[in-house]
Amino acid sequence: MRTDGLVKARWIALLLPLALMAGALGSQYLGGLIPCEMCMWQRWPHYAAIVVAALSFVVRPRPVQMLFVLFAGVLIAVSGAIGVFHAGVEYHWWPGITACTTSVTPNADPMAMLTEALRKPLVRCDAPQWSLFGISLAGFNAILSVAGAVAIFALAPRKAR
Repeated sequence: MRTDGLVKARWIALLLPLALMAGALGSQYLGGLIPCEMCMWQRWPHYAAIVVAALSFVVRPRPVQMLFVLFAGVLIAVSGAIGVFHAGVEYHWWPGITACTTSVTPNADPMAMLTEALRKPLVRCDAPQWSLFGISLAGFNAILSVAGAVAIFALAPRKAR
């Protein structure tokens, strides 16, 4: 007997962002990695997806549950899209849009250079702090989030046979 696709999608919508946030917070607080600005951007949709997916276990009827699960899937996809952008900045495929991706502009005045350098964040968005097999944390978030969102969108409409 096949299980209901919505049940699987609901669990993915809850457990995937929980696992990704556990990894992100664990790497920060246990591993000592300091998140950059774009890393933080990727977290907010996951936090929201956790809340929305948890609510999908409480609401009734089925069409409302599906809306919550699909909305959680959209939030997970948004985090994945931000991860794709961030990974592209780290791999220098395109420039970043924040101050954490620019370098100090050389000036004739050393004091101006120092002031400019002190305004920049310590953790740069265009330099990954950690990678595995050439894939940064932003890259892993992109891969897992986009794949998870696709799975949620594919599974949610399926009814048990």
